[in-house]
Amino acid sequence: MANIFILLGHPDKNTTCGSFATSYEQGAKAAGHEVRRINLGDLKFDPILHKGYHETQLLEPDLLAVQENFKWANHIVIFYPNWWSSMPALLKGMFDRMFLPNFAFHFNPNHMSWKKLLTGRSARVVVTMDNWPFIAWLMFGDYTNEISRAVLGFAGVHPVRVTKIGPILNMSEKHKKYWHEKLEQWGRVGK
Repeated sequence: MANIFILLGHPDKNTTCGSFATSYEQGAKAAGHEVRRINLGDLKFDPILHKGYHETQLLEPDLLAVQENFKWANHIVIFYPNWWSSMPALLKGMFDRMFLPNFAFHFNPNHMSWKKLLTGRSARVVVTMDNWPFIAWLMFGDYTNEISRAVLGFAGVHPVRVTKIGPILNMSEKHKKYWHEKLEQWGRVGK
């Protein structure tokens, strides 16, 4: 059994993205995995690094809770919508604030290399969009490198599996049912 942390990165939990997260959560719980879930929209924190990384900006209790869940989990599942070929600004602000040295990584003295502090964890990232994923990729390139390689991968999370679902807008009930069942199945096996 796995310790699974689900992060709904859509600011509004009452969306298709949120319902997909719920399907995954239900499957994981039904299979007996330990599951914790946080909805980004429920968190209270300042997403802006007002002085960059030049001054310490104390983390709010909600960000400390997210950090604790990352440390607790051996599998992390993040759901978010693709907005302008990226994650929502609030989700990016969360990572800017909490993926800090001595939590996610530690630079070596030469700053040419670093120690990855979140190794031993895997992840699945589910990105929803109002376009066909392949068309978006053709037009704009890989819009998931930021989360898969530059955030999670940088901290040692591996493997990071990315699933792109779209177009959500006008998706048939049959197609939504397919994704709900698929996500519930992945939750059951903890992948």
